[in-house]
Amino acid sequence: MRGAPARLRRATGLPVAFGGLVEGRQRMRISELSGAATPALRGLAVTSGTGLGGRAVALARPCAVTDYSLSRQISHEYDAAVAREGLRSVLAVPVVVRRRVRGVLYGALRTAQPLGDRALNAAVDVARDVEQTLVVGDEARDLLAAARPEPGTGAAAAGREEVREAHAALRALAPRITDPALRAELLAACGLLAAGRGTPALALAPRELDVLTCVASGATNAAAAERLGLRPETVKGYLRSAMRRLGARTRGEAVVAARRAGLLP
Repeated sequence: MRGAPARLRRATGLPVAFGGLVEGRQRMRISELSGAATPALRGLAVTSGTGLGGRAVALARPCAVTDYSLSRQISHEYDAAVAREGLRSVLAVPVVVRRRVRGVLYGALRTAQPLGDRALNAAVDVARDVEQTLVVGDEARDLLAAARPEPGTGAAAAGREEVREAHAALRALAPRITDPALRAELLAACGLLAAGRGTPALALAPRELDVLTCVASGATNAAAAERLGLRPETVKGYLRSAMRRLGARTRGEAVVAARRAGLLP
């Protein structure tokens, strides 16, 4: 959500955008602003069903008004904050993940005029990007949790295998993340799973490591290509390069060398 309002402004051409995530199931708090002239909206808690954003949360669909303060489509609990910012025409788009509203993005004008389908569709596209990022984040957290088996739940070897499976899944997930900061966090978590402690003795290019991670999980070149969205010939090229860097003659030797170097769990 952090960069979404700025992206929404660029996509729609609207001068003001803001948004936030839903806390629990009934309230959304505005945390991110772009183009705002005052701090009036920052931290505003919007309850489901109230105001424009609350209506978008309750209905789980985009909503818009041409003149916020005069609209009969919404309740008016937040008129004072909206008026201090000088907003008139406003749209609100819910961010929905697995049928649950996780946040709301707003775009606004300081004049009372119809926003039009172009602006609304562009705002919906930005919301879909946020939804995808949240889905990936949820998957990453689930995988990291799975990689930390509780004490006494299985043998050490089984625990190591779970870590390896989670590491492979996370490496395959990372390229789908468009947010650079979130992608960097995820790759850093992969590094922790792989090395456990200290710094790896050598480095591989990101795609070399992605391919080798798939190989370590037992994937063929074709399966690795499908998983990573690459061509099989490209996978072969990355694998040969990784083997050369590791001084390995076979795929198996490359995996062993990468584990010894702290690159793979």
